[in-house]
Amino acid sequence: MTANTPSPRLRLTLFDLDHTLLPIDSDHAWGAFTTRIGWTDPVEFERRNDAFYADYQAGTLDVHDYVRFATAALRRHGPEAAAAAQAQFMREVISPALRPQALALVQRHQRAGDEVLIVTATNDFVTRPIALALGVGADGLLATQLARDASGWYSGEIDGWPCMRAGKLRRMEQWLAARQLAWEDVESRCYSDSMNDLPLLEKVDHPVATNPEPRLRALARARGWRILDLFGTP
Repeated sequence: MTANTPSPRLRLTLFDLDHTLLPIDSDHAWGAFTTRIGWTDPVEFERRNDAFYADYQAGTLDVHDYVRFATAALRRHGPEAAAAAQAQFMREVISPALRPQALALVQRHQRAGDEVLIVTATNDFVTRPIALALGVGADGLLATQLARDASGWYSGEIDGWPCMRAGKLRRMEQWLAARQLAWEDVESRCYSDSMNDLPLLEKVDHPVATNPEPRLRALARARGWRILDLFGTP
């Protein structure tokens, strides 16, 4: 490479998690799991959890209210019980939901030399072990960060920008800036199923509508974006 030859741009591949690399919503599944193990009232929790999930699908979720609700049982039971529940959740709910085609897609980008990140609205307590199981690791995870109180345990608030909708774009800009990079310095690709990720999909060089919800599928067709049905024909 001569002095006048520009350096190749970093290839950056971003994955949403729920319904993109996983066929389930890990956040909603965690809530259902806490009910099953007796941490929450089954009727009231399911009602509120389903209502928050509907708001998320509609793009109207108040993420701060949701995180307070979703972490209440976790905070109440404390670190030791939370760690045991997290491990059980991974064994019983997440591991059976891991699909070889999702793992193969991540690995293909890794073998190609891409910087691979999972960028998810679901909080870091739930998603950190999932990122590890997918071969990305904690360093490759951008999730909604749970704030901690003076004791070091979760407070119920969010630390920094929620990693959802336009917040995903802001978190990615922070990630790039920390490495003295801008979007122009990378060749970027994003896989997502959701219209909630439209700000990020519109920003990257190569948007991929993955297992897309109907509105995103229609938009992707109209714009000529690639559509990937990772888990089979819808």
